[in-house]
Amino acid sequence: MPTFVYMTNCDGCGECVDICPSDIMHIDPTYRRAYNIEPNFCWECYSCVKACPQNAIDVRGYSDFAPLGHSVRVLRDEEKSTISWRLRFRDGREKSFVSPIRTTPWGSIKSASDYAAPSPEALSSQELAHEPDGLNIDRLPALSPDQLKQGVV
Repeated sequence: MPTFVYMTNCDGCGECVDICPSDIMHIDPTYRRAYNIEPNFCWECYSCVKACPQNAIDVRGYSDFAPLGHSVRVLRDEEKSTISWRLRFRDGREKSFVSPIRTTPWGSIKSASDYAAPSPEALSSQELAHEPDGLNIDRLPALSPDQLKQGVV
């Protein structure tokens, strides 16, 4: 569900621009309001929705779960630290989904340059950088070649 901005609610603070990982949220230079320059490239991470203090960003529902005539409304609740989606169908039925807003303090995540360069062994490993340490586990779960031959049980 790509995002879009209600221009009347947007105050042009730029929170959505700063947090968008695909760099598609921009501030219009004339009207000083945010807009999604390319909805087709939206990663659907909803970081902009979660970051918007004005609740000015909403999502377009896909026709496979929200048919024509529906509405999707996203609400951010700072006090409860949640974000919720409410779908209203044409026949009046409503469905609500609530998720926690998971954030870390600004600047608490180390940048890639703060880590040591990977060793040659790490470059040939199938693990991603800093796994499993970054996941706070001893090792990643893996199947042995014999278990792979047996198939999933």
